[in-house]
Amino acid sequence: MANINGKVRVGIIGCGRISIMHFESADHLDTAELVACCDIRPERAEAYAKEYGIKAYTSYEEMLEKEQLDAVHLCLPHYIHCKVAEYAFEKGVNVLTEKPMDIDLESAEHAVMRAKELGVQFGVVSQCRYNNSAKLVKDAISSGRLGKIISARSVLTWSRPDNYYSESDWKGTWDKEGGGVVIDQAIHSIDLVRWVVDSEVVSVSCSMANRGHEAVEVEDTAEGLVTFANGVKYGFYCMNNYGCDEPIEIRLHCEKGDVIFSYDDAYITYKDGTSEEAHQSAPDVTYKSGKDYWGIHHIRQIRQYYDALLGKEPLEISGEEALKTHRLVMDIYRIGRPKM
Repeated sequence: MANINGKVRVGIIGCGRISIMHFESADHLDTAELVACCDIRPERAEAYAKEYGIKAYTSYEEMLEKEQLDAVHLCLPHYIHCKVAEYAFEKGVNVLTEKPMDIDLESAEHAVMRAKELGVQFGVVSQCRYNNSAKLVKDAISSGRLGKIISARSVLTWSRPDNYYSESDWKGTWDKEGGGVVIDQAIHSIDLVRWVVDSEVVSVSCSMANRGHEAVEVEDTAEGLVTFANGVKYGFYCMNNYGCDEPIEIRLHCEKGDVIFSYDDAYITYKDGTSEEAHQSAPDVTYKSGKDYWGIHHIRQIRQYYDALLGKEPLEISGEEALKTHRLVMDIYRIGRPKM
């Protein structure tokens, strides 16, 4: 990877809903210079370009050709994440993509391989790992304070009515989104559990179904059991037929205590009678819009990504690291997806 002098020159590809988290973060951080944005809908790109004083494009190929970018953020439909990432890699440009890596395993594995071959940094957004709650739990496990994890569970009950899907030309499709509640909503809680367990997956048993949606065929409900090489058994349940977005709940039963945590709060009760807890802190930047379930810590991961590009520290959530969760999600679909 070529050395970056001064600030990281950044472009954002895709100006849909989630992109505000990337625009605001890149604009706020003093390690970056926001240069350009791109969207196939010119009015969206031009609106962001006017707001941030940058150039607008409707072709990412043209943007990468004309602008001397160090990195691009991908805020695109799932099925073209790796296609666009690999195009950027070939131009010597580093990539930070929104989750998931793609809608299949082969595309993700190939992109990771190409990034390594071409010497560029491939980062994948898992912003929930930067929540105070998740950081406390990870530290309590890594330090040995909780001893070995014995079992884990996660529950997600959110609301995604039919109009959530009908308002999009790619959401709720197998060939563009790659699934429903697992790959779009529950992927973060699944990632958090896999990250804290930190062991190879040895088996997956699961089922999924569309129980409440008429507009789409993808799953709106899934449950299963994941067994890891270190013996941990992880049960998960997720559905988006609830009346609102309840806080996710992850529980860990450990040798030396028990954990209950969500995106915002974590409570650890140790068997020796002591306890620890963590709660959401003030945001590092105030986003102009966005959804509560996106959290407030995209900027923490984006800051870390830029620091890695500048050679200040290793990249924390690389393509190789993200593949661990992506493989699990793909296994869940391989085993649980209803046969059509």
